[in-house]
Amino acid sequence: MTATYTFDVFTSLDGFASYDPPGDWGGYWGKQGPELLAHRLSLYDDPQRMVFGATTFRQFVGFLAVPEEMPDAQDPWVGRMRALPATVVSSTLTAPLDWPDATVASDDAVEAVRRLKAESDVPLRSHGSLSLNRALLDAGLVDLVQVTVFPVIAGATGVEPVFSGVGDFDLALVEHRVLDGRTTEVTYRPQAHR
Repeated sequence: MTATYTFDVFTSLDGFASYDPPGDWGGYWGKQGPELLAHRLSLYDDPQRMVFGATTFRQFVGFLAVPEEMPDAQDPWVGRMRALPATVVSSTLTAPLDWPDATVASDDAVEAVRRLKAESDVPLRSHGSLSLNRALLDAGLVDLVQVTVFPVIAGATGVEPVFSGVGDFDLALVEHRVLDGRTTEVTYRPQAHR
């Protein structure tokens, strides 16, 4: 039996995963709330393995470089995520990594994740890592796409559309919820459109 792979991503309503200054949105486009943060924390209750591309991994390591005298500067879900084992798919990074239990898979991303799915005894989750997950979607290795849609349109400052360059997919709704009365999380099972 192969492990389930979830591509977990944050986006604006118009499909951008991030924004570029001079945007003054802040983290979560300034729309985080207690329900969202509690739900994010709960997503990391069960054993699982994180999978990152090099760029997203470097970003998370940067976010986590919080001085010890500022322990509240980090959202609890990010700390819990960091406590999970991780695989970083990268041809540029080498061990040791600044992550408690991380390994590097330096081979082809599709082959690395195909192997992880076959060998892992826990589900796999990737947060962000757009280039990696686009390739995995097209290769048919993503079992669930979990999209958290923040109530903003980032037409002027948005960069990197989440699904840019990906093939066509039909999506079967698995689950949906509204958090803090404004942010929507939808989970789909993708199937290549033929």
